[in-house]
Amino acid sequence: MLSSIRCYLLPVFKLYLLGLKVLLVQLFGRSFRLPVMPRQDGKVAIVTGGVRGIGYEVVRHMVKLGAHVFIGTVPNITDSQSGQDARKARWQENGKKIEFRKLDLASLQSVRQFVQSFKERDLPLNILVNNAGVMLVPEGRTEDGFEQHLGVNYLGHCLLTWLLLDRLKDSGKCGHFSRVVSVSSSAHRIGKIRLNDLNSCQWYSAHAAYCQSKLALLLFSSHLHQELQRGGFPVSSFAVDPGMVDTALYQYLWTPLRLAQSTIARFLFKTPAEGAATVLYAALSPALEGECEGGYWANGCREMTTPVTFDPELQLSLWETSLRLVGLQ
Repeated sequence: MLSSIRCYLLPVFKLYLLGLKVLLVQLFGRSFRLPVMPRQDGKVAIVTGGVRGIGYEVVRHMVKLGAHVFIGTVPNITDSQSGQDARKARWQENGKKIEFRKLDLASLQSVRQFVQSFKERDLPLNILVNNAGVMLVPEGRTEDGFEQHLGVNYLGHCLLTWLLLDRLKDSGKCGHFSRVVSVSSSAHRIGKIRLNDLNSCQWYSAHAAYCQSKLALLLFSSHLHQELQRGGFPVSSFAVDPGMVDTALYQYLWTPLRLAQSTIARFLFKTPAEGAATVLYAALSPALEGECEGGYWANGCREMTTPVTFDPELQLSLWETSLRLVGLQ
């Protein structure tokens, strides 16, 4: 009994303590401002979760620079068809190229269908931004039986990336590498990879599951970059921490905390545009062209991560386990 309580409460305490630390650093530090980025005419990008929050700002900036962007998103059943049409019209004004495609990261079948739909267009793919995610959702399972944080934040994006790697490799070239940018979180620092219980069957903590999914995404990003480098492919992989951003991601907080968060967020959190700055920098900056280290980026700079993220055995074990879970091995 005491062990179960400890397993549940410790991740809660650690995550909120980390959140307070991050908030203080943001409050007293200097926020990164995105430099002027070059035109992206002729470039094609995919952004998951691009209709709101950080994803929306990433898409908005990319299309402004001339990129052709595909948004992978789950249609919002509360949004009327006329509202959806108006949003698309607003995006596409002035000749901006943007396309919406259904993508439910909680369904491996949906991921495969999305990739098939994209490949049928016979377009290159220069940028993939793995942005969509969930946080602190109640215990539940995806369509394929995965714990929701693991399935949506990690495995769905893993399968998406793997299935699009051939197009990314074919589209990259010397001086114009393709890029994979995965949105992780500082929460990875307190995450633990439980290879024998990735699905949190032994005990469930939404806080621990979220941290595990963000650590898994960082390990995947790092190992992917190493594999691409070893193969000599013109593709770079980056993981990005956007910071604490005022988005809808906090909707599952405990009610009193959610009310407090909604009050202070407008004053202390980053705006979605500020949160998107480092994501855009990793995706577009000429300064990172052919970047040989990839790495973990926050506030416009490469940052050191916890020692576990450099563990080659853990990276490989997670890589192979993930391949098996999504049916690619």
